[in-house]
Amino acid sequence: MSAALTRKNRRSAFAALAIVAGMIALGFASVPLYRIFCQVTGFNGTTQRVEASAAANVQPVGRVITVRFDANTSPDLPWRFEPEENTDRVAIGARKMAFYRAENLTNRPVTGTASFNVTPLEAGAYFSKIQCFCFTEQTLQPGQSVRMPVTYFVDPEILNDPDIGDVEEITLSYTFYPVDDDAS
Repeated sequence: MSAALTRKNRRSAFAALAIVAGMIALGFASVPLYRIFCQVTGFNGTTQRVEASAAANVQPVGRVITVRFDANTSPDLPWRFEPEENTDRVAIGARKMAFYRAENLTNRPVTGTASFNVTPLEAGAYFSKIQCFCFTEQTLQPGQSVRMPVTYFVDPEILNDPDIGDVEEITLSYTFYPVDDDAS
């Protein structure tokens, strides 16, 4: 085999390895990048996260909207999980706090984490959470029951969106999943 052909084969092998490495890196980066994209745009019902200081500048407007609270658990997570109130009437722009309750139904510690979404999906860009328990591992001891707060507001900018501005109800839905394999 000639030296030129050997160099060409090496270059091709390095290029192929670089492409494979790039694809693997993109695979690992896609989940956090997708999460960031959804948080910025409200895509797929992803709510906005805001700091309490930024939320202090939001003023309530006269219009009231109903926020419905939904709670689900994976079949692999032996918890009871539910909102304390099913609905709340909220002035758009006003800060509100809702509570969910979770209870470990087993005789061993179990760790779970919650994901969330908002419907209608377009409302995700205007549903702003100041504090929540989502994406934080929660370990409940045997039989332990906890209250978990969510502080939120509906951004008054929703009223300027012709696609969603006349919505009368927004649903905030959480689903808890087991973190460790021992939860089943």
